[in-house]
Amino acid sequence: MSEPIQIPTPRGAIAGLHRDVRGARWLYVFGHGAGAGMSHAFMEAMTEALAQRRIATLRWEQPAMTAGKRRPDPPAMVEVLARSACAYAQSIARKTQRLCAGGKSMGGRMTSRAQAAAAMPAIEALVFLGFPLHPAGEPGTERARHLADVAIPMLFVQGTRDALATPSLLRPIVAALPRATLVELDGADHGLDVPKKAGFDPSERAADAVAAFLTGCG
Repeated sequence: MSEPIQIPTPRGAIAGLHRDVRGARWLYVFGHGAGAGMSHAFMEAMTEALAQRRIATLRWEQPAMTAGKRRPDPPAMVEVLARSACAYAQSIARKTQRLCAGGKSMGGRMTSRAQAAAAMPAIEALVFLGFPLHPAGEPGTERARHLADVAIPMLFVQGTRDALATPSLLRPIVAALPRATLVELDGADHGLDVPKKAGFDPSERAADAVAAFLTGCG
C-alpha cells in the first residue's frame, strides 16, 4: 500500500504517495503528467508493477492537480517541485536504496530540466515513461536540448504511436546521448496505452524495462 505524505517545497507542502518495498534497491521519484494527477490509473498500475520488481516509489503531485484544476502548474514551478521531491526522497529512502527520478510525460521532462540545470547528487538515473518531445501535431526537438547536460544514465520508455514524440525524431536524439537507452512499446500511444489486440500489458512491459535498466546501472 502507498502511504500518503506531505513533501516540503519552497512553494509550500505538496501531496505525495510513498510505496515502500521490502528488499528494494531503488526508490523512484515519480512525477505525473500534465493531464492527470498522481493517482491516475497509469500511475497506480506502474507503482504496483514496479513494486513487484522490488522498486519503491515516491509519487508527488502538482498543487494544481490536487486542487482539481484542469491546467498544470507553470513549468518553472514544476521544476522546483521536482527538485524538492528528489531532495525529500533522500530523507525517506532506506540506507540500502539508491535514488532514480523522472516520471510520466511532463513530470519526467521537468525532472530532467532540473537535473540539467543543477545536478542533484543523490539522483543516479532518470527514467522517462513517455518523454514529451514536442506538442501533438508540432514535431520538433527543442525540448530535448537540455538532455545533453544530463550526465547520469537515462531510460526512455516510449510508444511507437506517441503523438508527442515522433519516433523518427526521438531515436537519433537518444542515440546521440552517451548514457541513454530507448525502449519502444510497439503500438503504444503517449499514455503507453495499447490496443487490446497487442497482447501485452504495457505497464508490465514498461516495468520490465525499468527493472532491467536499473539493474544495468550497477
